[in-house]
Amino acid sequence: MKIAAFEVRKDEIKDFKKAAEKYNVELIFTGKPLSVETFDFAEGCGAVTSLGHSRIDRVILNLMRDAGIRFYCTRTVGYNHINLEYARELGIRICNVSYPPNGVAEYTVMLMLMSLRKYKQAMFRGNVNDYSLEGLEGRELRNMTVGVVGTGRIGRTVIEILQGFGCRILAYDAYPNGSVADMAKYVELDTLYAESDVITLHTPLLESTYHMINRESIAKMKDGVVLINCARGSLMDVSDVIDGIEKQKFGALGLDVIEHEDGIYHVNHTVDIISNRDMAYIRQFPHVTMTQHMAFYTEEAVRSMVYGAVKNLRDLNKTGSSAFELF
Repeated sequence: MKIAAFEVRKDEIKDFKKAAEKYNVELIFTGKPLSVETFDFAEGCGAVTSLGHSRIDRVILNLMRDAGIRFYCTRTVGYNHINLEYARELGIRICNVSYPPNGVAEYTVMLMLMSLRKYKQAMFRGNVNDYSLEGLEGRELRNMTVGVVGTGRIGRTVIEILQGFGCRILAYDAYPNGSVADMAKYVELDTLYAESDVITLHTPLLESTYHMINRESIAKMKDGVVLINCARGSLMDVSDVIDGIEKQKFGALGLDVIEHEDGIYHVNHTVDIISNRDMAYIRQFPHVTMTQHMAFYTEEAVRSMVYGAVKNLRDLNKTGSSAFELF
């Protein structure tokens, strides 16, 4: 079996080579995204893998069908960049990958602590030799009520980590996880908004969760609430969040994702003008900490995603099934 891997980062190459050897497949790779212009790279391959910056739309899927490519695996958990319905019509089988939840969960708690201890302000002061303390007084997590929205693998791991801080933990999920009930109290979403000092989002992006953080939900939150998002940017209506910042509703924000980040994050824009106006504006607030969608980015997660993609494609070809196939 021959696999074409697109959007391959330098840190993935060694794992791709090892995975190809382990699963006995032929592999070619490029750093370019999968597009109409780059599709010829996959000529002669039976399967393709890429990251989420490649749009797997009707045009690309038609090219796959015409080239005899039957399998595609995204090296991401999310799959909003794939037209699944059309892939099914064409008989192209699609899968995603998983990775240990610990990296994102640990990063989430790190952003909580950075936000509560005003790390961004302290760091910028230190860069200009300002070592004063005024305005940097923080708060302790142990005295907080933390609301966790979404208690899947990552949300549950966040709750496990928070156990060590002694804080009160509230949880909300449309499908409660029985293993979480001993560590957190499940409540209605409005109750979580009203009682939480810190709110962290770990829910998938669905039609029902799109812009769940909006003017109405923000109004239900405590004044001075800390909001953390390491999940999906489109869970938040950024304009409404900015309005909340300007009205001093938020004590701090820790954002690893933001809506319309595609083409910006994971790319060097040192000499460019950022086209996302909301992003360019929100990042300048002193109590808003933003990172470039990197909560997942650990050695363990990268290895898991690369090996998972190669194994999934091998399994679809060899056995006709994969545990990670998207239906």
